[in-house]
Amino acid sequence: MSPSSPLSSLVRLTGAAVAAGALVAALALPAVGGTGTLVVSATETLDLRPARLEEPPLTQTSVVYDAKGNRIAQFYAENRKVVRLDQIADVMRTAIVAIEDFRFYEHGAIDFEGTIRALAKNLTSGGIAQGGSSITQQYVKQVLLNSADTEAGKNKALEASYARKLKELRYAMGVEEKYPKDEILRRYLNIAYFGAGANGVEAAARRFFGVSAADLSLAQAATLAGAVQNPNRTDPELGKQARERLLQRRNVVLDRMAELGRITPEQAAQAKAEKLGYKGVEAPNGCQDSRYPYFCEYVRYELLTNPAFGRTPRIREQRFERGGLKIYTTLEPKAQRAAETAIRKHVFASDRALAAEALVEPGTGKIRAMAASRPYGRSAKRNEISYNPVADKQHGGLIGFQAGSTFKTFTLITALEQGMKIDDGISVTNAYTAPGYASFKNCKGQNMGIPSWTVTNDEGSPGFKTLATGTWGSVNTFFMALEQRVGLCETVRTAKSLGIRRADGGPLQEYETFTLGINEMDPVTVAGAYAAVAARGTYCVPMAITKVSEAGTTTPYEPSCHKALDPEVADATAHVLSGVFTKGTMRGVGGIGRPAAGKTGTTDGYATAWFAGFTPDLAGAVSVGDPRGSQRYKLTGVTIGGRYFGSVAGASVPGPIWKDTMTAALKGVPASDFTPVNTARFGGCSESCAPARDDRPEEAEDQPDPVRD
Repeated sequence: MSPSSPLSSLVRLTGAAVAAGALVAALALPAVGGTGTLVVSATETLDLRPARLEEPPLTQTSVVYDAKGNRIAQFYAENRKVVRLDQIADVMRTAIVAIEDFRFYEHGAIDFEGTIRALAKNLTSGGIAQGGSSITQQYVKQVLLNSADTEAGKNKALEASYARKLKELRYAMGVEEKYPKDEILRRYLNIAYFGAGANGVEAAARRFFGVSAADLSLAQAATLAGAVQNPNRTDPELGKQARERLLQRRNVVLDRMAELGRITPEQAAQAKAEKLGYKGVEAPNGCQDSRYPYFCEYVRYELLTNPAFGRTPRIREQRFERGGLKIYTTLEPKAQRAAETAIRKHVFASDRALAAEALVEPGTGKIRAMAASRPYGRSAKRNEISYNPVADKQHGGLIGFQAGSTFKTFTLITALEQGMKIDDGISVTNAYTAPGYASFKNCKGQNMGIPSWTVTNDEGSPGFKTLATGTWGSVNTFFMALEQRVGLCETVRTAKSLGIRRADGGPLQEYETFTLGINEMDPVTVAGAYAAVAARGTYCVPMAITKVSEAGTTTPYEPSCHKALDPEVADATAHVLSGVFTKGTMRGVGGIGRPAAGKTGTTDGYATAWFAGFTPDLAGAVSVGDPRGSQRYKLTGVTIGGRYFGSVAGASVPGPIWKDTMTAALKGVPASDFTPVNTARFGGCSESCAPARDDRPEEAEDQPDPVRD
């Protein structure tokens, strides 16, 4: 080395600098071959006091679990799982220190020897060509990079300037004062990017080799240690050349480990003889990769829209996508399998018609299953759908389907609340016409009766209909007359008390045909309403999340319930609806071998078909319709599940799906009885109340309001 060379000058200057503040003189050196002088200000040069580094929590993967603790989905903005140091193999820690900062445990915030070597290179190159950063400094840079919200901020964190290096040094000094060396190393290994979308050593170990960081072998650890220098250049997902570069870097790390005596030459040679071994293990991200995509979507939207999970939309989004949450849900695997199996049996994914089903637990509102006949996805495949047909718009759905005669239950309930008995009734004909404009009033007091329009029965059965026989036969004209008697607004209020709201989030349409199910609904909402009847009048808001764990803190979420109905009114309603299986529209399908109640629903012209029903333990709702537009593409002359239907009613497809689902979901669960009806208050139907010949059960068409259409 000549006395006048840049390196000899640097060595002399550095000797003086060590006593006066180490890096000051080095930073002050001009670049050889250029005209530049100091890049930083005098104040910055002289201020080498430790600075406090803001360390926001690392972005981590959020994981969703079912009610049994099984992982069903995960979400991440960055694929990362933070681990403890004892969850990282010793050989991984050894490899990263050997290649990145072999004197890490011996120096402070800066490695003077490494800095001298780097500065010598920088002086001869006329700029910043080599970093010489310690692991602590690299950690600081990664924190600053991860904290930047804008592209400009990220560029500033990476800029090649002495000002940035000085700031990093001050932060590094603060970090060295704050943490022991092992903790700094742990934090660095958790924040570092390794390539292939893997952030942190745990995600990298699983992505590259399909093992945890604790189980990394020597060759695998050396591979990951080599990747951090330039992960975009050695990203194995980029192809053969990138993998060759990664293999070369691995071997460099192994040679360095042997040179430092961390491993023997024989161990290095043996590891170098191994193939790269990259597996590219997929890291599922989002509901499209979930086994239960529709339930997953419901959970995702709930976390993003419900203020219970964060005060503002931004807080909720950041918490969900970056917070490393553990989200425990209500999904019951057995019930979910039952729903999926039943739907697949009766409706094919290739069918034009779409079936959707939700199961809700009475008394808690816990959503136990959500299933649909088509796969979830965003590709161009005809049978995939990119929305949630089981839920409302707030939870990823669209407009839903008209609920048809399932809404007649709310008119039945209103009649019972107003003191009518089960045997009370009305004489009706095959046609109903409002006697006057004021015969129906909505909840704003507006007249809704339309004397110029007539509601008919599909295959009418005129005569005297009781609350029981009118329900069993699903007689349109009876329910129009009954709604006129008990009140349109009163019926609407009953429905609202049971959680009924339109799937699109708009106000309920309060026309005289409200009882015929003209409002578009989703299965979760309808199942929740019927679950309230099963729970003797206690309505619970459908819930999907039971608790969320975050940074060691767990927040439980309890059911949100209120008394919607008089328990005895609910008992009487269940009593009437149980006859649907034995004397009504589901008689041809049959029951499920235990106490059950429910109501079929078919809309005008067979546009959509429903069944909603319950036992004391579980409630469910099934909808079937054409997502291209149910009013335009009606369920007539269609093939569903390999079977041709001239027309599809509530008992044709939805009813059998519900039956098969409930039979399987409740298998092994002891049968529960409904609370007997209070006959002193409501009377009760004996065999003499069974439908006469002209009262034979039928699924009549429900007419939508002409104003609405």
